[in-house]
Amino acid sequence: MRFIYFLTRWLAVVGLLAGLLASGALRAQTLPAVPAMREVALDSVQVAPQAVDISGWLLLDKDIQLELGGAVQNMYNFKFDKAEKQFRSLRRRYPQHPMAYFLLSMSNCWKMMPNSVADTRYDKVFLAYADTAEAKAEALYKADKHNYEACFFLSATYGLESRLHAERHNWRKATVAARRSLNYLDKSREANGLSTEFLFGQGLFNYYAVWIGQEYPWLRPVLFFFPKGNREQGLAQLRQVGRSAFYTGTEANSFLISILDSDRERQTAAAYQLAQQMATKFPDNPYFQLNYAKLAFKQGFLVESEQACLSVLRKYAVGQVGYEAYSCRPAAYIMGYLMQHKYRDVPQAKNYFERCVVYSEQAGTTRRGYYVFAQASLARLAVRERDEPAARRYYRIIVDNTETGQVEYEEAKAWLRTHRQ
Repeated sequence: MRFIYFLTRWLAVVGLLAGLLASGALRAQTLPAVPAMREVALDSVQVAPQAVDISGWLLLDKDIQLELGGAVQNMYNFKFDKAEKQFRSLRRRYPQHPMAYFLLSMSNCWKMMPNSVADTRYDKVFLAYADTAEAKAEALYKADKHNYEACFFLSATYGLESRLHAERHNWRKATVAARRSLNYLDKSREANGLSTEFLFGQGLFNYYAVWIGQEYPWLRPVLFFFPKGNREQGLAQLRQVGRSAFYTGTEANSFLISILDSDRERQTAAAYQLAQQMATKFPDNPYFQLNYAKLAFKQGFLVESEQACLSVLRKYAVGQVGYEAYSCRPAAYIMGYLMQHKYRDVPQAKNYFERCVVYSEQAGTTRRGYYVFAQASLARLAVRERDEPAARRYYRIIVDNTETGQVEYEEAKAWLRTHRQ
């Protein structure tokens, strides 16, 4: 079902305001029936701003933005209690509007970060707020078919819901929610000229629709039924949203970091600069801190990477909100690497690699990634120290926990073949 999983995540991305797309290889599977959709040009603006009655639209209300500025900042900085207090205040004053419910659902999405695939603690609360936001927005849209603000909230909330269902392998629910998200994105495109907020979903769709067609040619017959994308325009729209949008700007920048650092774009320097900005702006957000630490390391800015990693580990040690074992895996691994290769402190390197192993086990991520990298590093250090029992133990763990074809697996198999007991 990985194929369906990826397709629903792609459809969800058009309205998505939180998180990143899942990565990994896809396997072709049977696709559930998806109704054909007329082709639309997602870059068109068919309604002039002055022709739309925006009275009552909280999304474009500057006073509301001024009021919620601190709350949105607190949400992205993982100060959820403070943020949600203001969101609930907004709900009390505008009980029939979807904005407060949407923001509360967003807050619960970010509580799942950076391990949203496995963290299910907030699912029920998120879905309750999302359902209410959808109901309130549907009521507004039924009362006025030109209420593009309602379309914005419907596209965004259904996108978030589809993403969660896909991560939980609820394929039918994910597909239904994704389809609804795309439908309301099509409707909201007519408000592109009103605010950069409306460009976020357009930018995501434009970029990812092209990418999926290029990376997965066997999907092209399916993509025929959907609007055409435009990669360059999508990137330009996301950059514009990141620079100027109030509610969706941080979300756009979050996606851009991943996009720019991808094998498709190969703009790691630009991704690093953006990650640095986000980490500085939101110093207590573990997701942005980890992005910054990894990209600084990748760019060779080792002092910056070390400081960011130590900050993550310290915040985890004192129990700061959002800093959990999952977040500590890359931080501990990078510190182990630095201790071994920069400081030549092998005991400390071992300590950090072992901590990475423990964090990975606590987070339940032992099949690939940092768990395997740390075990391989410990095995190589054991070989260098001529500690054959330890090396055998680490390499055996790698063979038992990885798949054929991975570099570490082949290394472990080769060593074990030549060092039989």
